[in-house]
Amino acid sequence: MMAGVAGYFAFVALRLPQEVYVGANKVIAFVQPALLFMMLFLSFCRIRPSDLRLCPWHVPLLLIQTGLFAVLAGLIILHPAISGRIVYESAMLCLICPTATAAAVIVRKLGGDAAHLVTYTVMINVVVSIVVPLVAPLIHPQEGLSFIRAFMAIMARVFPLLICPMLLAWLIRYTLPRLNDLLLQTGDLPFYLWTISLALAIAVSTRSIVHSTAGFIQLAAIALVSLACCLFQFWAGRKCGRADAITAGQSLGQKNTVFLIWLSYTFFTPVTAIAGGFYCIWHNVINSIQLNKVK
Repeated sequence: MMAGVAGYFAFVALRLPQEVYVGANKVIAFVQPALLFMMLFLSFCRIRPSDLRLCPWHVPLLLIQTGLFAVLAGLIILHPAISGRIVYESAMLCLICPTATAAAVIVRKLGGDAAHLVTYTVMINVVVSIVVPLVAPLIHPQEGLSFIRAFMAIMARVFPLLICPMLLAWLIRYTLPRLNDLLLQTGDLPFYLWTISLALAIAVSTRSIVHSTAGFIQLAAIALVSLACCLFQFWAGRKCGRADAITAGQSLGQKNTVFLIWLSYTFFTPVTAIAGGFYCIWHNVINSIQLNKVK
C-alpha cells in the first residue's frame, strides 16, 4: 500500500511530458484488469462447478446491500436537495458495490471457502446489474439512459473479468486436465499478483483523491462515511456468516473499488469516486491486519 502511494507521488514528481502520463494511465488501465483476470482464473482452476452453491448467508448479505442502497436512494429521491447529498451517494456506492474479484485470493489465505465467496461474487454482480440501472436514472436522470443501456454497460464491465475467467478455467479443467494440474501447482502466485494489483489500486486511489475538486470538509465526510460502511460490512458479514464468518465477512466487506469509481463517473456525481479511493484504503488495511494475524 505504501509502495502504491509513494510510487504515485514519485512518478508525478518526475515532471515528465504529459504524453508519458497519458500513456501510463493507458498501461495501468490494461494491466489492472489483466491481473484481476489472472487471479480469478487461477482461483477458478481450484474450484469445481459443483462447489458453487447457495449458502445460508448469501441471501441475508444480498438483502443488506440492496436494502440499505434502496433506503438511501429513496431518501434522495424524496428529498433531492437534502444537505450532504454527496455523502449519501457515497454511502450508497460503498454499500451496493460488488465483491472484489481479488477477494477469493484473500479468503484462501485466511482459511475461508473460496467457492462460497465466488458464488456470492457472481450473485451480487448480477443483482447490481439490475438494481443500479433501475435506481440511478431516478437519482441522476440522463438523456438517453434507459434500463437496457445501463444494464448492458454494467455487464460489459462485469462479464470479461468475472464470467470469462470462470468459463476458461472450466474449459481447461475438462478438456486439458494435465494443464489444469500444472495450474494447480502455481501455489501462492495469485497472492503475489494481488500484491502488485494492490499497489496499482492504491496508486489509482491516491490519484483520485489528489485530483478531487471536493473541499476539505466534504473530503473528510466522504472518508468517514466510507470507513463506517467498510467497518459495518465486515462486521455484518461475519455476523451473518457465523461458521463461515471469514468468507462472509470478505464477501460483504472487500469491494471492487475500481468498479465503484466507474459507477460514480458513469451514473452518479463524479466527486463520489473519492469514496472508492478511500474504501480501497480501508478494506486493504483490514485485509493486512487479518493476514498478519494468520501469520
